[in-house]
Amino acid sequence: MSAASAENPQDKGPLYKIWRFIREIAIIVVIALALSFVIKTFFFRAYYIPSGSMEHTLEVNDRIFANLMVPGPFELNRGDVVVFRDDLGWLPPLAQSPTAFENVLSFVGILPAADEQYLVKRIIGMPGDTVEYDAAVGKIMINGEAIDEPYIYTGNQPSDMEFSVTVPEGKIWVMGDHRAASADSRFHTDIEGGFVDMDSVQGRASVISWPTSRWGTIDSHDEVFANVPAPASN
Repeated sequence: MSAASAENPQDKGPLYKIWRFIREIAIIVVIALALSFVIKTFFFRAYYIPSGSMEHTLEVNDRIFANLMVPGPFELNRGDVVVFRDDLGWLPPLAQSPTAFENVLSFVGILPAADEQYLVKRIIGMPGDTVEYDAAVGKIMINGEAIDEPYIYTGNQPSDMEFSVTVPEGKIWVMGDHRAASADSRFHTDIEGGFVDMDSVQGRASVISWPTSRWGTIDSHDEVFANVPAPASN
């Protein structure tokens, strides 16, 4: 073995040690960014809750993770809390363009796409469902079956307005849990009937990640919809 090949790295100067440290840190950062990109592209993505429309299921300033495999390998169901793009213009335009830092956080998955707006609501009606509210009944009815909704904000009625809709194919009807403070499907019937396109859904809200005092899963309350019959068309 030659003297050169047997050279001990510890015998090299301080510049080499600094370079090796920087190189190792760079490799770690690249791997972390690549993993984050894969996770946020195919599995989970972080979102921020700016309003009280989903209280008390989600509180203002909560951070959540949405399962991006829904819809996809896994299907949507009534009761799921979903994140969807504001493709129909329910929200006012962004007041300002995202900063470069926000774009970086968006790229690695810590924030959603900085140049798009999102909403979070609960699915009440799936394609084919007839969803209605009659104040005389006092409950939301789906395909003729009245449901009891334990997730509704304390003191709220199931709805402040009467309505009756049948959800078209490829669409969903969504409502906020804080019914008196949610500009949901009921308030946007002038825009494609208030229905949200399934293609706009980014994922199902699965976990509250911040603050730590609110760590936990987000309940779809399957029991609420267990007795709802299939749509008549099925």
